[in-house]
Amino acid sequence: MHRLIMLSALAAGLVSTPVWAAWIQGSVALKADNKALRGAAAQEVVVYFRPVQPVKAIAAEKPFEMKMYRKQFLPRALPITVGSSVTFPNDDIILHNAFSVSPENRFDASLYGQGETFTQRFERPGLVKVYCNVHHSMVGNILVLDTPYFTRPDNQGRFSLEDLPNGAGELLLWHERARLTRRPMTLPLAADGPMLSVTIDLTVRRLPPHQNKFGQGYRRVRDTRY
Repeated sequence: MHRLIMLSALAAGLVSTPVWAAWIQGSVALKADNKALRGAAAQEVVVYFRPVQPVKAIAAEKPFEMKMYRKQFLPRALPITVGSSVTFPNDDIILHNAFSVSPENRFDASLYGQGETFTQRFERPGLVKVYCNVHHSMVGNILVLDTPYFTRPDNQGRFSLEDLPNGAGELLLWHERARLTRRPMTLPLAADGPMLSVTIDLTVRRLPPHQNKFGQGYRRVRDTRY
């Protein structure tokens, strides 16, 4: 739609240069304990651009999905826009109880079994840490964004953000085990410039310390069905 508006404006002589013609391409590499991780690990990075002049993020018409399978939340990192919904289908043969105590986005799905699902709408921007009240090792991350410009790298760590507004802004790269990487920049970038390359050092534990939804420790229960 933006492109159609811009073409009409150009034809009428109202605009001399494109406003929505910028892009950012680059790659992300991860390392932990001074060792490089395989490229596919970068798929848990969320890359997003926030212009100085805000552009409204539109809620998705269809819900995003974070399923529970083999005692994992998949995907482990899920970027969405403010006002969007997420479904949490249970694809396991055991009971799960997804929940979050993250400020302003807390929820509790209660217990439900295989083939059942739960849907939650997220109205506030920020990070939502998702856990299971039954299984301590289950961790998910929903990044509720106030910008429409976001992506996740491919299995080689490459990413591309297109149709960005020209002007000043900030590129941000998020990973649950690292400090937020921030790169101020002004678009458009030079066409003959080098591709952006970012290395993220993972220093935070993959399983963060947390309690159950009642604010208590988890019981040690051995489940041998997986």
